[in-house]
Amino acid sequence: MRVIPAVLALAMSVSAERFVRFISDDGQIYTGDAILSDGTTDASKSTSARVIQGDIFSNFTVTQEIKNITTLLAPMAPEKTRTVRCVGFNYAAHAEEANITIPDFPILFFKPWTALAPPNGQVPVTEGYQTQGNFTSEMDYESELVVVISKAAYNITVDQALDHVLGYASGYDVSHRGWQIDRGGLPQPQFSMGKDADGWAPWGPAIVTKDIIPNPQNLSIFAKVNGVTMQNDTTANMLFGVADLVSFFSMGITLLPGDIIYTGTPSGVQLGKADPVWLVDGDVVEVGLEGLGTCTSTITNSNATESAFDPILGFTGVKQ
Repeated sequence: MRVIPAVLALAMSVSAERFVRFISDDGQIYTGDAILSDGTTDASKSTSARVIQGDIFSNFTVTQEIKNITTLLAPMAPEKTRTVRCVGFNYAAHAEEANITIPDFPILFFKPWTALAPPNGQVPVTEGYQTQGNFTSEMDYESELVVVISKAAYNITVDQALDHVLGYASGYDVSHRGWQIDRGGLPQPQFSMGKDADGWAPWGPAIVTKDIIPNPQNLSIFAKVNGVTMQNDTTANMLFGVADLVSFFSMGITLLPGDIIYTGTPSGVQLGKADPVWLVDGDVVEVGLEGLGTCTSTITNSNATESAFDPILGFTGVKQ
């Protein structure tokens, strides 16, 4: 699929509220400013958007041209993201439920950009992650606030940090506790093997700008499994807020435009429960934050030997 410029009408604005990326009914990919349905702030329910011309990280205009949304993609092409940073145990109650000492500094781990996926789709569980013999497929959910970096940051202060943020989104940090814990163990858990598979970082549905979300530390956050609420908290309870994380991660390491930070999950996950109920094939996980919208993913077993990842589209669905 080829991305082509839209035939643009008179530009109406140089600002946007909710950046979305989508396939329209002409088969082409567009970036747009989501037109919200009445009574909702959730761009996953939007059916159309105003086409954006230009680079959302530098100069762009929101045009008067409106396109229908037929398929909602992740808000950025995965190839635009150099690094996906993630934070472990960033809510005290989550650390306590997992029997982990509350950290003095942010716990950093990474996901590859091949993990990035659209907000609505399938989460693949390939053969190596499925139940086999005495190994249990311990798939878990984690709802998270996602931060998108707008401009390069290097050794910046906490006070400078939010000036380097483009906006925010909802994200699902897909986690397999069997690999993360059982086949890793403390003090060296296998975070990468337990969290980094293709399609294991759905996010979106939009990048909501700082004009709409001036304070990311007062948002409600939730996760549902098959319609039942499992996580319900607020970003006010983060141990390290967005500004702290951006500043800390810039310490000697350059953050680049398009880099993404998953900021950690609150309590309510299955990890640490006496009788955990792990996700299985067909389970539907919905994650979201106040004002940012929702991501809805279906856990899907796969015996694929060919990747369904695309650098433009992201993870495109389970291949059997």
